[in-house]
Amino acid sequence: MAEKLEGVARAEALAVLASAGWSRVTGRDAIEKTFVFADFTRAFGWMTQVALVAEKMDHHPEWFNVYKTVNVTLATHSVNGLSGLDVTLAGKMDRLAG
Repeated sequence: MAEKLEGVARAEALAVLASAGWSRVTGRDAIEKTFVFADFTRAFGWMTQVALVAEKMDHHPEWFNVYKTVNVTLATHSVNGLSGLDVTLAGKMDRLAG
């Protein structure tokens, strides 16, 4: 079961995420990032790869795609905020994006 990130663990995770281009969502305990790819096919291919990872994790992103741009928001609904699942999925998204 996921646990909400708090204290030092939360601060450290947010610092690492910020260095990778993730930012906090205003008014919500969540993180967001915009990924821009060369074209729609690459964006959709990345989304497909992420979907397979997310399904295995049973942790699904909120995302919005227009052409080559994908806006992602991550939060763990069961804890009403950020958890280690979000940090792990963000890292996998970044690696898959190259």
